[in-house]
Amino acid sequence: MDLAETQTLYQAADKANSEATSAQWYVVHSKPRQEARALANLTQQGYDCYLPLRRTEKIYKRGLAIVQEPLFPRYLFILLASGPDARGWSPIRSTLGVSRLVSFGNIPAKLPLTLVEALREQSVYTVQQVERLFAAGETVKIADGAFAGMAGIYQMPSGEQRAMVLIDILSKFCRVEFPAGSLRKTG
Repeated sequence: MDLAETQTLYQAADKANSEATSAQWYVVHSKPRQEARALANLTQQGYDCYLPLRRTEKIYKRGLAIVQEPLFPRYLFILLASGPDARGWSPIRSTLGVSRLVSFGNIPAKLPLTLVEALREQSVYTVQQVERLFAAGETVKIADGAFAGMAGIYQMPSGEQRAMVLIDILSKFCRVEFPAGSLRKTG
């Protein structure tokens, strides 16, 4: 699911949220790595849902890639109304991608309305920011190539798929560029 589709889902959710009265946010536990599937299926059924996302760097075979992933892996939020017009909860449990509603005993866990609204407001600002995999000054290990197994100090990205690393060669630190995909965090 890309950013545009997610924003469209959130706009639909905001519209439904303004129409809902005496509603409460609950927590849905999804199946592993199926948060987006659960969100799409619950939204398609007419439920108002929210899945907070963050952008982060990941290492793949071809190097670094920026991906969107859930802020809370395997969890999303659902707004359910109470009263005579309320929808049943049984369709939620049988939705593709959903594992269960988070509950304590037989009582589903409620969230304050203000908490989810604060998360939504914050996500507007954080969706543009990228959580970097490596920070300047962090110790990294080279996994591939002639320097495999050596430790170095990460300096900065050098282009989209490369990184500048300080490595100790003959008691002298040298700045060397490596494919970002060949670096690993240490410790």
